[in-house]
Amino acid sequence: GAGMMDCKKALQECGGDIEEATTWLRKKGMASADKKASRIAAEGAIGAYIHSGSQLGVVCEVNCETDFVARGDRFKELVADIAMQIAACTEIEYVSPEEADPAMVAKEKEVQMQMEDMLSKPENIREKIVQGRLDKMVNEKALLKQDFIKDTSKTVEELIKEATAEIGEKISIRRFAKFNLG
Repeated sequence: GAGMMDCKKALQECGGDIEEATTWLRKKGMASADKKASRIAAEGAIGAYIHSGSQLGVVCEVNCETDFVARGDRFKELVADIAMQIAACTEIEYVSPEEADPAMVAKEKEVQMQMEDMLSKPENIREKIVQGRLDKMVNEKALLKQDFIKDTSKTVEELIKEATAEIGEKISIRRFAKFNLG
């Protein structure tokens, strides 16, 4: 999916080794995906997934920069995968760790600091252990930090970065809602 001049430059950089040039291009694509992160993504699509048996449903909004990309097959496939990912991960509550409720985190920190196994530890060590536990808990509830169900070698966040590099536009998961019967 890279341009001809990019391929030529990659081959020159890697001394003609095609495998190494492919890796170089993938790294460059990821770097360009990071550059696109500050751009505004105001177009996109709403994806829906109803699990077999109609007991669980998910609706999610995934944004991109142009309606042209939003109508593309690759983007539609990505939106469907994200909706299925949300349905598969019962513990997720928000898109990214930054969206965790600060009041919930503060309350959990207070509880963790008073646990019996923590009271015997020195104050400075206790603080670090509790922060590690809190980070783990917050990440477990964040969609972007989950392993992607179709390829567990990468996270949802990495999937979005790869799609951004492949499509050439900023892609972001805006929000989602889960519906459980009963």
